[in-house]
Amino acid sequence: MKTPWKERKLDRSLKHNMDTLNEILGVTKSFDVICRELTYGGKKFALYFVDGFAKDDILNRVMAFLGKLDEEDLGPDPVPKLLHTYIGYLEVETEDKLDAIVTAVLSGPLALLVEGSDQAIMIDARTYPARNPEEPDIERVVRGSRDGFVETLVFNTALIRRRLRDPSLRMEYHQVGQRSRTDICLSYLEDVADPDLVEVIRDSLGKVKTDGLPMAEKTLEEYIFGRNWNPYPMVRYTERPDVSAVHLMEGHVLVIVDGSPSVMITPTTFFHHVQHAEEYRQKPVVGAVLRWVRFLAMAASLFLLPLWYLAVVEGGDLEILRIFRPDKPAELPLFLQIIIGEAGVEILRMASIHTPSPLATALGLIAAILLGQTAVSVGLFTPETILYLAAAVIGTFATPSYELSLANKLTRFFLLVMTALFKWPGLLVGLAGWFFLLARTRSLNTPYLWPLLPFHSKSLWDVLVRSPMPLKETRPVVLSPGDPDRGKGE
Repeated sequence: MKTPWKERKLDRSLKHNMDTLNEILGVTKSFDVICRELTYGGKKFALYFVDGFAKDDILNRVMAFLGKLDEEDLGPDPVPKLLHTYIGYLEVETEDKLDAIVTAVLSGPLALLVEGSDQAIMIDARTYPARNPEEPDIERVVRGSRDGFVETLVFNTALIRRRLRDPSLRMEYHQVGQRSRTDICLSYLEDVADPDLVEVIRDSLGKVKTDGLPMAEKTLEEYIFGRNWNPYPMVRYTERPDVSAVHLMEGHVLVIVDGSPSVMITPTTFFHHVQHAEEYRQKPVVGAVLRWVRFLAMAASLFLLPLWYLAVVEGGDLEILRIFRPDKPAELPLFLQIIIGEAGVEILRMASIHTPSPLATALGLIAAILLGQTAVSVGLFTPETILYLAAAVIGTFATPSYELSLANKLTRFFLLVMTALFKWPGLLVGLAGWFFLLARTRSLNTPYLWPLLPFHSKSLWDVLVRSPMPLKETRPVVLSPGDPDRGKGE
């Protein structure tokens, strides 16, 4: 029985190796996979690379130097001499497994095969098409760094190392996907992060069985964390290197996926998603006020519409609730107005994503002025519906985490339906069910509502109030950090 090529090694015959690699890589079928047949010092060579990945200047220098070699320079076993003497490049190694050679060539490095040798010389002279680091659109700050992650893995790890020059910072390399062979980096501080947590994530990466990661880190999240029918995010995404560095120092573990500008922070709780870098770029008292305003906006996005609907339909003749009721009824029932308004906002959000940037402002004006005002003028909507719906939507956009804002939107819809069906009891049952869902949720064995459940007073105070940094003397106990005290590193 013929051995599968993935389990085979190189042969000493260069022609046999070339025939095998040409067939596997589709050299004659793909214009960008190139095989150059060369002769240096009386020996035949074959160079494999992908056009667009290889650095032309490095490649030309190596080839120009090899072209000066004589036959006696190489000897009977040329690979060691080439590796240690004649190939003047830092990132060079040997490989004899076909599977590893094919994966490396398709990832960017060059493979140099020599007649009479069963080892290939792998030269990591690759470059990826990449954009320059820019400030992320979602996590903007008034004052602070303007660099953000990009789609190239090595650029992202460099941005983190620029901020953390700690020798215990580890960048573990993994590959996931039988076809995509996506590069993944596991980043953590070895003397701070919980070893059990690191091992759990490492094992989870090893157990991912898929042909590829088409949606990069989001696909990986679904494999590692599960709970796919729970709308609340199990990880926090960030595109900011400074935010990543802060979480590394607390004891979190980062998962960086090549091809994505977002980094996964694990594990996270509900309260990790309600903090923003802007709060730490201002004085503590200003940061605390900003946080409270943000909490108020998030509460409005969740509870304002159900409570207003309840006040309108169940308020009776209570004078205190009279100001919340519409002066004139509209043609559509109130519940239907809210549902249509919610759907309209969601359609507008999707339309703005697909609208070219120069036209996005015009689209917003059309939706806000023409559609909203016209709906009120013709009597389909009441002005109060537009007001409270807009307040809830603004609260949604004020939520720092985009994933949390979408989950809160679904929760708001659920509470609204429960209120419309069962009035006060429905709202109370809906709130209890929502809280029970969060209380039962765990992210990598970390309680989702910590430090509220289980209760930890000092950590909860840090969530509610933006404390001055000198007072943050310990790391979060829920992460079981190896070095719990800040500022007392070895």
